[in-house]
Order: sequence, then structure tokens, then C-alpha cells
Amino acid sequence: MRGVGVLLLAVLALAWPVAFPAAAEAAEGARQGDAPQGRVLLVGVPSLHWDDLGERTTPHLWRLARAGSAGAQSVRALGTVACPIDGWLTVSAGARASRPSGPCDALPPAPRVSGQGAVVTGFAQARHSNAESHFRAPVGLLGDTIRRSGGCTAAVGPGAALALADSRGKVDVYAPSADRMPAGTPGRCAVTVVDVDDLLRAGRDADARAAAARRADAALGRVLAQTPPGTTVLVSGISDGPAAAGPHLRVAIAAGPGVPAGGYLISDSTRRRGIVITPDVTATMLRAAGLAAPAELIGTPVRGEGRRPGGTAGVTALARHDVAAQTYKSVLPRFFLGLVISQVAFYVLAMLLLRRAHDGGGRRRVLAVTRVVALACAAVPVSTYLVNLLPWWQGGPPRLTLLGGIAAFDALIVALALAGPWRRSLLGPGTVVAAVTAATVGLDLLTGTELQLYSLMGYSPLVGGRYYGLGNIAFSVFATSVLLTGAGLAQWLVNQGAERGDGERARRWAVTAVVTLGLLAMALDGLPLWGADFGGVIAIVPGLAVAAMMVAGRRISVLRLGAFCGVGGVLVLAIAYLDHRRGSSTHLGRFFGELLAGEAVPTVERKFNAMMGTMLNPTLTPIAVAALVLLFMMLRRPGRMRAPALEQVYAHAPLLRAGLMGALATAVVGTLVNDSGMAVLALALVVAVPLALAAGAQALQPAGTAEAAAGRG
Repeated sequence: MRGVGVLLLAVLALAWPVAFPAAAEAAEGARQGDAPQGRVLLVGVPSLHWDDLGERTTPHLWRLARAGSAGAQSVRALGTVACPIDGWLTVSAGARASRPSGPCDALPPAPRVSGQGAVVTGFAQARHSNAESHFRAPVGLLGDTIRRSGGCTAAVGPGAALALADSRGKVDVYAPSADRMPAGTPGRCAVTVVDVDDLLRAGRDADARAAAARRADAALGRVLAQTPPGTTVLVSGISDGPAAAGPHLRVAIAAGPGVPAGGYLISDSTRRRGIVITPDVTATMLRAAGLAAPAELIGTPVRGEGRRPGGTAGVTALARHDVAAQTYKSVLPRFFLGLVISQVAFYVLAMLLLRRAHDGGGRRRVLAVTRVVALACAAVPVSTYLVNLLPWWQGGPPRLTLLGGIAAFDALIVALALAGPWRRSLLGPGTVVAAVTAATVGLDLLTGTELQLYSLMGYSPLVGGRYYGLGNIAFSVFATSVLLTGAGLAQWLVNQGAERGDGERARRWAVTAVVTLGLLAMALDGLPLWGADFGGVIAIVPGLAVAAMMVAGRRISVLRLGAFCGVGGVLVLAIAYLDHRRGSSTHLGRFFGELLAGEAVPTVERKFNAMMGTMLNPTLTPIAVAALVLLFMMLRRPGRMRAPALEQVYAHAPLLRAGLMGALATAVVGTLVNDSGMAVLALALVVAVPLALAAGAQALQPAGTAEAAAGRG
């Protein structure tokens, strides 16, 4: 194991120029406000959706989208639904914020007019409640930053006053609405915000909403007519509507100096072409005004990239983001409920069959079916990623297309696992399934994680937990598959060495294979350009160490396991430090900055509380408990289960135990250090246990163990 450190350093050295690009210097410059002084106008239209736009019904919005770049905005605040006040406070803080109290559909309160300006009532309470929350959103950040620079703020409407108020709740220039806005208001200050709340007042009636969209567009036209040339214009959906309507992705448009026409909006916060977040609006306003971004700011400036289709097709392309997000939201609960029922039922049935199975006749067919079903169960996670290769959100009923695509990819993977010469060996088919899973997630990390977005085992902008990189569930699937692939490859190398009479050398090659795969997975998981996963590095190091030591025939102790957990912690902190040094906006760099400032405790506490909240999850806990008990019995005492299949598997493929133990160690540590908690353990077992059962079913087939012992396939 002394070569592990050398290999790790080599992987990091090779990955360093790519994972920490020189372009970070430009990003740092952008955060320091090296943009020229300019003007910026934000028109917030809470709950504005891309389906509300039409070339004839909303001509001003339509032309502005064509003249600039556009995207779908994730307006997620602290709750499931982003209430109107939450959205405006999030713009004010540059981070997720929420109203201190009151119903979700409450509109922002009218401020108290004072001279030409106004003072927002209850602003001190909003600041205090958000400062005391786990996210510690600095409400008033936008207004304070502008005031410290000597600039002034012009707010039109109550929501705009919430967004622009400084820490004392003051705005310099105020008008109650776009209809009652004095002439020349958009040109009085460098930063102007206008609140157009017609859609919120329209309710959910379709005709009333269409009429409200036309009124909002007319208000935008009046504001634009008074806006000085050269002003950066932003239009934002800001928030969701009434709580009963649920969360949606909203409209985001940017036009003006430096913004390409007909492009997609993107930011470093999401790394997704066509998707931005509300804190990005704050960062973009400061950037356009030539002001330095405060360290507390979570968002990053938006920019235009690529080329949208013209006309209605471009709007449809942006609206499809919400179609995919809504399908994800509606299918997810039923999908996981079905996964729970099918997995637990299969575990019980498969173990009963393995206990009673004997060679010949109908039992052989039962074992063959058990093997196929086990492989199909293990291939479900990777199928949920591969289905995103198909544009399932574009045609037909999206739900049926999504689920049908998952089933088709699952069948294809099982067919591949049972098609080659490896099909007669104990670990061959399972290793193929694990390898396909690991390769799919690994290649997805290298190419921008397009397969994880809207995947049922990935993430969604509606949830807003992650927009790029390796999610917690995907990490669990990826790490488990890598370790089981390594175990299968190691067993094949050992078998080949035994045939040649060179067992010791083959054993060393087997250890090298496991360690190399693990280190590559670690680099993909932890480095900011790819996985940007904090807890994953901590978790995969002990699992890799357990698997490698078992393959090498070394003894595992609690002390060694704890030491490797410490190594994982040190390694991820080193990555976070380097990410912080380059001025990165990823959560790795931000967390290290919090450590330096002594402000990391609330973040750790929030993550811990989230993890504990998953322990009694009614969907995932049954899978984890059933699979964990079964896996423990298979690993420790297969003889007591009277399951000769498992004894035969370990007799002829003992390194399967190394892969399973490594995966279990990673899953347990990953559960404790990630806010997804039980989901990490449950999904690791969803991959590992069916593959072990598939090997057990093959072990009872006639001549199955003889071929495995000979190392063929």
C-alpha cells in the first residue's frame, strides 16, 4: 500500500492543470469588479414563465429576449416554493433568503415614503431572521454595496424596495409602481429595480393570467422607453406564484453591453447553458454597475453563450427545461416507492430460492431467471442516467417516455452482461454491469454531467441542491460500481496468474488495478472541474483502502480504517484550500473560506441535521435495512444461512468479498458525511446486493463453479 500515495500524487499532478484552469484568474478578476462603470435595470416579474410569452401578446418581452440572451431561472429560496417576498429578499442578499413570517402568497409590503426615497417596513426583522438561519443570508447586501460605492438606488414598487434597501431599509428614489413612475426615474441612479406584480394579482385562471402577462409586458415597455441607452437590462421571474401552483423554472433575460443576441444564459453557479439562479441576478447587477462583488455573495454574473433557435422554437427550447423538471418532480416519489417494493421483495425471494435450489430441471430455470432479475435490479441506477441520452421531455407523454426509456436501457445492459464469453463465470456479468455503470458516470463527469440533470437518481434545478458535478446519490452508485469493477478485474487477474503459476505477481497486479481505478474515481469525484464533491472524497478513501488491503491479503483493523478516513479528510481539505486560493465559487472553496473565517459551524450543523433527517426516510430506510442485513449475513456467515451458493461464490471468487466490504465501508462513511444520509447507503446497496445475488444464482448452475475456478470467461 506504500504506492497508493505515489499514485494519488500522480493522478492529482496530471489532473491539476485541467481541474484548476488558468481561467480562474479571469474569474477572480471578475469578482473584484474590473468591469467598467455602467447602468443596470432589473425588471422583476414574479412567477413569469416562458409559456406566458408570445410574439404578439408580449411583444416587448419577445423582442428583448431576441436582442439578448435568455435562460430558465431556478428561483429556489429556502422553502420548496419560492414565495414573492423570498425572491426579492434573495436578490437583496445575493443568497437564499426567506420572509420572516406570513403566508407564502403575501405580497411585499408597501414601504414608508420619506422624501424622494422610502424605508421598507419590517426590514430589520427580515435581516435578523435570515442572519440567524443556517444559510445566514446577508439581507441588505446589494443596497449596502451600492451605497458604500457612493451610488444611489431607484426602486419602483414594493418588491423592488425590498431588493435594493440597504441595511437600514432605505432606498434613495422610490415610486409605487411602473404606472405611477415619474418621468426619467430609470436614469436617475446607476442601479434601478422595477417590480411588476400583475401575474401575482391575476391568480391561477388562464384567461386572467394571459391578460396579466399583457399588462406586465406593457409596463416593461413603458420602463424601457425611459431607460438610457447602454443600460444592461435584466428581466427575472424572481419567484413562484401562489403556493398551490408549486415550484417552476422562471424567465431570465439579459440584454445590453457585452451580452450576445440570441444566446443562452449561463453562470459559474450552475455551469448549465440555459439555467441560472436568483443570486446570479445580484452578481450580474453589481458587475454591470462596475462594483466589486462582496465575499458573502453566492451568485456569479451571467453571460451569454451558444445560439438559441429563432422565433417560437427558442422559447419552446427554454420552456422544455421546466417540462423536464416537472416530470422529474411528479415521477420521483412513485419511482422510489416502486424501487423499494421491488428491491425488498426480490431480496427475500432470491434468498429463499438460493437456500432451496438444487441442480437440474425447473430449479435450473428458476436460478437463470433469478440471475437475470438480479442483474436487471443492479442496472436500474445507470439506466436512469442513460435515458437522458434520449430527448424524453420533447415528445409523447414525458412520464411514459422516461420510464420506458429506463426499462429499455436496463434490458440492453442485461443483454450485454449475458452476451459475451464472461457470461459463464461467477463475477463476469456482474462486473460488466458495474463497469458500464462506473464508465457511464465517469464519462458524464468528464463531459459536463448532462446525464445527471433531471435524472431520477440525479438532481433538478427545482430542488436546487446541486446544479453540476457529482450528486450524493450518483456518488454512491459510482463509488460502489468502481469498487465492484475493481474486485471483478482483480479476481480475473488472480485466476489468470494461477493458471500461469505466477500467483504472487498476479496478486500485485490485482492490487494495482483496484487502487488505480479507485484513485481515478477519487479524482473525478473530488476535483472542482468535474465532481466538486466534498463528502465523496472522505468516503471513498476508506472503502478503497479496505478493498485493496483485502485483495492484498492484509488485515483490516479499526485503527487503520480510522486513519484512512482521516486521510480522506485531509485530502478533501487540500482540494478545498486550492479551490479557495483560486477564488472559486464552488462550495469547496467557499467552505474553506468559512473555515478560515471561523464561520463553518453553521454549515456543518445544517449538513448534520439534514443527514439525521434522512435516517427514518420511509422510502429509503426499508431498502437500506433489508439490504444491509442481507449483505452482512452474506459477508460474515453465509453458511448459517444454509445458502451453498454464497459459500461456492466465496470459495471460487473470494475477492468479491473485498469489493463488497469496500463498497460497504464507503457507503457507511458517505452516509455520515453527506447531507443525503440514508440515500447514500441505500443506493450503494441497490447496486451491490443484486450483483452478489446474481453471482450466487450462477454458482448453483451446473458446471458454473468449475468454470469460475478455472478462470475462463
